[in-house]
Amino acid sequence: MSELVLRRLTGADLPGVSAVQAQCYGDALLESDAALASRIALSPHTCWAATRADGMWLGYLLTHPWPADSLPPWDGLLSSDWPAHTPLVWFVHDMAVAPAGRGTGIALRLYEAARAAAIEQGLEMSRLIAVQSAAPWWRRLGYAPSAAAATHATKLATYGETAVLMEKRLR
Repeated sequence: MSELVLRRLTGADLPGVSAVQAQCYGDALLESDAALASRIALSPHTCWAATRADGMWLGYLLTHPWPADSLPPWDGLLSSDWPAHTPLVWFVHDMAVAPAGRGTGIALRLYEAARAAAIEQGLEMSRLIAVQSAAPWWRRLGYAPSAAAATHATKLATYGETAVLMEKRLR
C-alpha cells in the first residue's frame, strides 16, 4: 500500500467522504453532503481523512462538540447556536473505513488524531452512536452503553434499529 496520509478534512473533501460512505453503509445510513459539510464546518480540527499518498480515499472520521443534554440529528444540518457555557461532549459522529483500508489500523489512527484535538479543545467526555454492529469495536476503546439512551430513545431510533448510545471520559 502507498504511504498513508492523515489530515484534517475540508469542505472540498465531500466527494471523497461520500464515496467512502457509499462503500460502507447501506442506503438507509447515507447522509447528505449538506449534513456532512455542516459537521466539518462545525469542527474542522476534529474531522479527519485517511488517504494514500496517491490520493485514494481509505477512510474518514467526523466528530464535533455537542451539548451534553442532547443528541445531534441524523442527516441534519448542525451549527453551534447553543448558549454560552453550555456543557459540551465530544460527539464521534461517523467513522468509515473503505474496504481497501480495513485491517490496517486506520480507524484507530483517525480516532487518536481527532481525540487529541478534542482534548486540546478542553472536552472531557465523549459520546457516540454505534451503528451496524460496531459497539464491540468501540468497547475496545473504553466506550460503554450510556444510561442516557432511554432519555434520547426517539432521536436514537433515527440512527437505525441496532443503534447503541455509548460514552466514555476522555481524561
